Amino acid sequence: MLSRFLKIILSVPGRYLPSAMPERYRQAYKQELIAWSLLPFMLGMLEGGVVGIMAKKSFGAQVDPETLNFIIGILTGLPAIANLTSFAWAAAVHGRPKIRFIVTLQILAALSIASIGLASPSTSGFVIFALAVAMGRIAWAGVITVRTTVWGNNYPRTDRARVAGCFATVQALCLAGVTFLMGLLLDENPNAYQWAFPAAAAIGLIGILAYSRIHVHDHDKLLHAERSMDQTDRQSKPSLNPLAMISLLQGDKDFRFFMICMFLIGTGNMMVTAPLIVILDEQFNMDYVQAISILTSIPILMMPLSIPIWSRLLDRLHVVRFRSIHSWVFIISNLIFFGSIIATWMPGIWIAAIIRGIGFGGGVLAWNLGHHDFSTPQSSSQYMGVHVTLTGIRGFLAPILGVLVYESLLSWGYTGGGVFLLSSILGLIGALGFLWLGRQLRTPPED
Repeated sequence: MLSRFLKIILSVPGRYLPSAMPERYRQAYKQELIAWSLLPFMLGMLEGGVVGIMAKKSFGAQVDPETLNFIIGILTGLPAIANLTSFAWAAAVHGRPKIRFIVTLQILAALSIASIGLASPSTSGFVIFALAVAMGRIAWAGVITVRTTVWGNNYPRTDRARVAGCFATVQALCLAGVTFLMGLLLDENPNAYQWAFPAAAAIGLIGILAYSRIHVHDHDKLLHAERSMDQTDRQSKPSLNPLAMISLLQGDKDFRFFMICMFLIGTGNMMVTAPLIVILDEQFNMDYVQAISILTSIPILMMPLSIPIWSRLLDRLHVVRFRSIHSWVFIISNLIFFGSIIATWMPGIWIAAIIRGIGFGGGVLAWNLGHHDFSTPQSSSQYMGVHVTLTGIRGFLAPILGVLVYESLLSWGYTGGGVFLLSSILGLIGALGFLWLGRQLRTPPED
């Protein structure tokens, strides 16, 4: 049954793979595709929509409502907050075998997910749940940080977005199915997570085994270049010192401005998830499966439909010009959320979720690959480290800001949905910044 599932999943994105790609790239692609068709089974358990709704419904009775809203904000922001550890991962993997390091982190993530099965519906259980989610996300932040170096070496620039799109397509199909199924299980039995999380981790371990068989192209040359950097260019070496991030941003003004614009639009997008969870539960009275579908399943399901279009666009354009187009999708989605919440119009919530998913399709490509348009191969981990660290900072601040704005609007007698209007304004400023920078950076760099 598992082999039949893999055959179906692997056939979906195959038509997007360039036929002229050299065989050495194809071998890595095929092996990695198998891994990314299995790893989402465990990764789906850490999705913000799943853990946020579980915190609200499964453990809500154990925590003060206002405190719970802030904890939900932290949990939904954890995928970004965990990226604050990226510089530590980038420094730790520097000069060391990449696949072995990634596999170790994947195993740590699997163990964290499995341990959630030990969390009973109590205060102590909620603590176990929150800590396990945090540990799983921190380990996965390391996977994301190092994975981009593997992609940079295993796939050429002209095909990289399309290949990443194939992986994201498979991952999205699996995540959408897993999160939707989790919603059904929790509606049937709120304690079903006690066996579902360990089962998902067990499937993930099979994916980890597949990932361990991937070979990095010119791996020895890459390690030699990194180790040589230690002697010849110490300033470019990944470091735990936050001054290294400041130094990189000071030395690359285009990347610095790009990160400022990303911070604006990213903050706007991250600040709305926690308020949306509360609104779906309290204003729209949605059950597990409906809320998880809007927060996670539907947006993720839309990604495979939009990824082929976004990947072709990213292959042709510099990431800055790509973002100047892509940002408007989130602005439109947040404006529709805002209007639908004010009017208590349920169809609008679903429409906004669909548009948000289209935006995720482009976002997952640009987020993972965009820094390559600024970096060299040996400095890609450092650039990615800066990128995900700043994502972590806004991932920590934005959910708290979103909850504060939501609670403040309610206390002043306004609708909490106004947080989506603020998100749209921040996104608009960021999009205009991308547009200005894109006039100077029109074409992507060569390999």
